[in-house]
Amino acid sequence: MQDRSLSRRTVLASATVVAASATGVVGVAATPAVAHGRDHRLKKIISRMSVEAKIGQLFVPYFYGTSATSPSRFDQDRNLRELGVRTVAELIAKYHIGGVIYFSGWANNIKDPRQLADLTNGVQRASLALPTPIPSLISIDQEHGANVRIGSGATQLPGAMALGAGRSLSDARTAGLISGTELAALGIHQNFAPVADVNVNPANPIINVRSFGADARAVGRMVAAQVTGYQRAGVVACAKHFPGHGDTGEDSHTGLPVITHTREEWDRIDAPPFKAAIAAGVDSIMTAHLQVPALDPSNEPATLSPTILQGVLREELGFDGVIVTDALNMQGVRTKYGDDRVPVLALKAGVDQLLFPPDIDVAYNGVLAAVRSGEITEDRLDESVLRILRVKDKVGLLDGSPYVAAKGVDRVVGARKHRLAAARIAERTTTLLVNEDGVLPLRRGQKKLLVVGASPAFPTDDTRTTVPELAKAFDELGYSTTHLATGRAPDPATIDEAVAAAGGRDAVVVTTDNVGATSAQRTLVARLLATGVPVVHLAVRNPYDIAHLGEVPASLVSYCWTEVELRAAARVIAGRVEPRGKLPVPVQRADDPTKVLFRSGHGLSYDD
Repeated sequence: MQDRSLSRRTVLASATVVAASATGVVGVAATPAVAHGRDHRLKKIISRMSVEAKIGQLFVPYFYGTSATSPSRFDQDRNLRELGVRTVAELIAKYHIGGVIYFSGWANNIKDPRQLADLTNGVQRASLALPTPIPSLISIDQEHGANVRIGSGATQLPGAMALGAGRSLSDARTAGLISGTELAALGIHQNFAPVADVNVNPANPIINVRSFGADARAVGRMVAAQVTGYQRAGVVACAKHFPGHGDTGEDSHTGLPVITHTREEWDRIDAPPFKAAIAAGVDSIMTAHLQVPALDPSNEPATLSPTILQGVLREELGFDGVIVTDALNMQGVRTKYGDDRVPVLALKAGVDQLLFPPDIDVAYNGVLAAVRSGEITEDRLDESVLRILRVKDKVGLLDGSPYVAAKGVDRVVGARKHRLAAARIAERTTTLLVNEDGVLPLRRGQKKLLVVGASPAFPTDDTRTTVPELAKAFDELGYSTTHLATGRAPDPATIDEAVAAAGGRDAVVVTTDNVGATSAQRTLVARLLATGVPVVHLAVRNPYDIAHLGEVPASLVSYCWTEVELRAAARVIAGRVEPRGKLPVPVQRADDPTKVLFRSGHGLSYDD
């Protein structure tokens, strides 16, 4: 890792986070947009680039391994099999790549902050070794909450729906600033966040708690706040998924959803958050792989629709930043065309960045063939390359060194003040839905607890799961806790074991995760209620779970199951802090979805 000093931007952003943590007020001026007067310098860079280099700037592929030049043999073999090269450094050299995306888990890119900084420096060395040396714009999906990539060592923050429940623009902005500051310290300068989709469909299988809520204007305010926070930290924010993925019952990873909103409904429900993001100066917007007949009667997926991207996004909404596709390996964009044609049609539709092609060789050569045949002009390539260079210039990648320093990582990533700020923000998001006869907070004498129920693994660490981690949080608050993870589909024997474990306990905390009409989690909760031991229900993901559980004496929502949210929920249950969250979505009755069980804005305090 290169030992270089922190950039002035990183120092300023980190200092601002410290101030924001203490006061709740963010006080650093936003990084100004790159003046188009600087385009002359950028166009000179473009004039020196070959067609092949220009095409490479548009691609943002995945790769395997924790090192740019010496990944494990296993990861080298995977790269060779899927990408035709052994390392990401070779990938950059072969295709003149302009950016890459990091993933944890399956791609094995992320272990800890120091390793990630070393990987970043290796990627940048490979980029600067190209014939036209231009640093990479390194990307990540670090939404927080249910969708997070960097776990151990970095600050974990509440996700979008939790922030929506907190209803604090200052908290949303500070969360973006903290996250952005840590990403910038790691050399990651594009984050595919925030989600701008309005989750008006409780059955949405892919957005759900990744959305700030169901009220378009409220979502828009939160989106703008997060955009401001990220971009003040020197990170390219990305509002997604245009033109709106909040009212789908199908996952675009596996199919091609259809948004049936009328144009008036789209203007009222889907458009406001994207308009708010643009007004806040968002640098990039991600497309959705879905059909919106009211916007484009041809029913092309939005990613491939000139009518939607150029006609609506560019011309009507006035967006002139970078348009990036959602991942091109998703089925929603591959239903009609081959993998060689999808990137070509996306560029013709108005896209600038091509994310995660399923076969980089096929995609790259498909675009190259289209340029050589005249289907895509070199002027069209130049438009997209210019937009990409503008954001690289804005975040400082074209001035000075793109490398990151060990001392910057150690000082900034996971800083104590960041973690304390995250904990305080999380405490303001936990939502109390039901509290019959003052079951909560737990009374002083209720020290023996059973924590039981669904126990999903942490998003970035499958060795840590919800139930034992929640029990640990109660133990640290002075309780004597036993725990039993029963899973999302407990069998009768497991339910019997849970009921037996409740005997002699002062209270039971039961967690649920995505309860449905036929879920065995309903039986578990009912059996626990029948024991006569006070039962506290905690939905660790969806606020909609309560509709399927009947009458429980106490019910809360944490909106996610990461450590910061579980600890906040434990502190609320224990009475160490007041519940302050308000539902950002309505919860309909399970037996009659036309009727509302809890309205948006509902949330009890201990004074109610």
